Amino acid sequence: MPDDATPDPYADPIAFGQRMQILRTRRGMSRPVVAGLLGKSPSWVKQLERGDIGMPRLPVVLRIAELLRVRDLSDLTGDQSAPVDLFIGPGHTRLPEVRAAVNALTLGGDREAPPAEHVAARLSKAWTARHKAPNHREVIGELLPGLIRDAQLTVRQADTSAERRAGQAVLSEVYSLSQFFVAYQPDSALLWRVAERGMVAAQESEDPHAIGVAAWLAAQAHRDTGPAHFDAADAMTMEALGYLDRFLPDADDRTTAIAGALQFEAGYTAARRGENGAAWGWWDKANATAARLSPGYYHPITSFSQAIMGAHAVTVAVELRAGGESVRQAVAADTAAIPSRPRLARHRIEEARAYQLDGQAETALATLEKAHKAAPETIRYNGYARRIVLEETESRVPAHRQRAAVLADQLGLLAA
Repeated sequence: MPDDATPDPYADPIAFGQRMQILRTRRGMSRPVVAGLLGKSPSWVKQLERGDIGMPRLPVVLRIAELLRVRDLSDLTGDQSAPVDLFIGPGHTRLPEVRAAVNALTLGGDREAPPAEHVAARLSKAWTARHKAPNHREVIGELLPGLIRDAQLTVRQADTSAERRAGQAVLSEVYSLSQFFVAYQPDSALLWRVAERGMVAAQESEDPHAIGVAAWLAAQAHRDTGPAHFDAADAMTMEALGYLDRFLPDADDRTTAIAGALQFEAGYTAARRGENGAAWGWWDKANATAARLSPGYYHPITSFSQAIMGAHAVTVAVELRAGGESVRQAVAADTAAIPSRPRLARHRIEEARAYQLDGQAETALATLEKAHKAAPETIRYNGYARRIVLEETESRVPAHRQRAAVLADQLGLLAA
């Protein structure tokens, strides 16, 4: 190995400080920047990385992990015996059924496939049920196996090319619903399998809306894999936007909405990179697209709407680590206009991140309680929410510790 090569952070034995330095360097962040975001001095960061001081307490470790975009805590701590993935939740009880349906070879035998219109109507009802349910993964987890099998069969038994394309469009959006269930589950390979099948079906359908939705979800999957895949997320988003551009002058609300959702995804990825101007520039474009939608329109898959732009502004500010701005956006957002329980809960989590970033720990915990009330399954599977709760269980303020402990119990973090 060359003398100037960067060592592998996963090779043992490497101390916490060394791992932190390697991961910080890979992120392209200087010590003063990291120190400022942690509320510490550059000399403290230097001493920690050199091993002059030991590994800090859990709240600080978790803050470092989020800052460096560490997905598995053991990548930072070096403890490979019990990996803790910060952004993967516990497996849902219906995961095996959904996995089996995705993996099955649906040949159909003598069973007649339902028409594409029939599957599309069931799919629409499934999206509606998801938005209304606090236990939305349980609801769609029950519906998905049958939807997947019937949508696959509809494509297989199509008699004409038009029928096959219509079936592929429905199948693609069934896979889109599947991604909402599989996300944050302990089966990353299944997530990618669903995303790829959704994209293939969308391309076969030649339906602009289906292609846009598949690209929107694939871009998120790339981005959430880590900074090394941000370019892939951007490439997917830009190509989809370029494809949709020709349809927009005469587009209906749902196609316009998926274009707006993709514009916001470009801003989200820019914010994750720390690119302030680009992030807010894309938010402005998405906001202008939202203004073109019919009043009250709410896209059932992406939640894109005029109402959601305030929530999106909170996310951009939080990802840019702008504490004061993120709180200002949280106060300005109209939560009453978000009709989806899981999307409202997700917004509450983003608000909690904003308040914690601004040093308002008690308000952050209170906001997470609101998220739990809106949709317990959303917060249970959200890594950011779990991180905040875990940090506050070690707070110096007894009331904060007690409040966090109750939430930790509700989220299953204290389960043996």
